[in-house]
Amino acid sequence: MKKIGFVDYYISEWHANNYPAWIEEVCQKLGFDYKVCYAWAEERISPIDGVTTEEWCEKFGAKKCDTLEELCEKSDVIIVLAPSDPEKHLQYAKTVLKYGKRTYIDKTFAPCLDEAKDIFALAERYNTPFFSTSALRYASELEKCENCNRIKTVGGGSNLCEYIIHQVEMVVHKLGIGATHITAKETEDNAVFSLKYPDQREASMTFAYNGSPFIAEMSNCKDTFSEEIQSNFFGTLMEKILTFFETGKSDFSGEETLEVMKIRDGVFVSEKSPEKCIEL
Repeated sequence: MKKIGFVDYYISEWHANNYPAWIEEVCQKLGFDYKVCYAWAEERISPIDGVTTEEWCEKFGAKKCDTLEELCEKSDVIIVLAPSDPEKHLQYAKTVLKYGKRTYIDKTFAPCLDEAKDIFALAERYNTPFFSTSALRYASELEKCENCNRIKTVGGGSNLCEYIIHQVEMVVHKLGIGATHITAKETEDNAVFSLKYPDQREASMTFAYNGSPFIAEMSNCKDTFSEEIQSNFFGTLMEKILTFFETGKSDFSGEETLEVMKIRDGVFVSEKSPEKCIEL
C-alpha cells in the first residue's frame, strides 16, 4: 500500500472531507492501492466546523503529523490541499517539493502567476513531478466538441477570487495557451470576461454573482454544443491524480497551468477597469 499525506491550512474542509472516500472508490475501480495515512495542518482547529486535526484524523483513520517535514518523510505521495488559501501553496511547496515525491497541488494553484512560476522553479530544482488543476477540466461534457475554437462558459460561486478558476481551466483545456488580451464588462448580476487570441480562437467567461450551474457552449468550424456540466468530474480528477502517482506524468503540460494563472491574473486587473482591453 502507498501512503498519501494530506497537507492543509486547516484539515476539516470540503476537499479533505471528501477526497478519502473518492480515492478509495478509484482504487477499487482501477486496482490501485493508496490510502490517506497522514495529515498535517497549519491551523489545528477548522474555522468552518470547529473540528480539530486530531478529530479529523480519528474519523478518517489517519495519523496526525506534528511537522510538515514529518509528513513528507513518512508519505509515499503528497496532496497539498488548502483549496481556499492558495497564498499558502508556495510556502508549503518550499518544504514538500524538496522530498522529490510525486505531489498534487489543489486548485487554486497559486494566488498569482509570479508565485506559480516560483513553484514550478522549485519543482524543477528538486526534480519533483507535480501537477495542479481545477476538477472542471475533467468534465466529460467538454469532450463533446472536438477541434474547439470558441467557448463561452458560465458559472457562479461565493466569490470571484476562488471560483473563476473553474471557468478559466475549462477555457484553457479547450483552447490551449496563447491568450493575449482580456476585457471585462460588469452588470449588477454578472461579470463577463472576453479573451482575445492571435488567431481564430475566442473565449468568454460569465461569472454569475447570484449563482449559476457551470455551463459551456463550444463551437468548431461545423457544430455548436451547449452543455450544462453535470458529470462526475471529481471522480475523474481522482483517477487522474492516482494515475499520476503511479506514472509520474500528468495528461497536460505545465504550460497550461501557467496560462490559467496568467488569465486569472488578468481577470482581476480587468475587473478594476471595465471596458478596457488589458494585455495579458
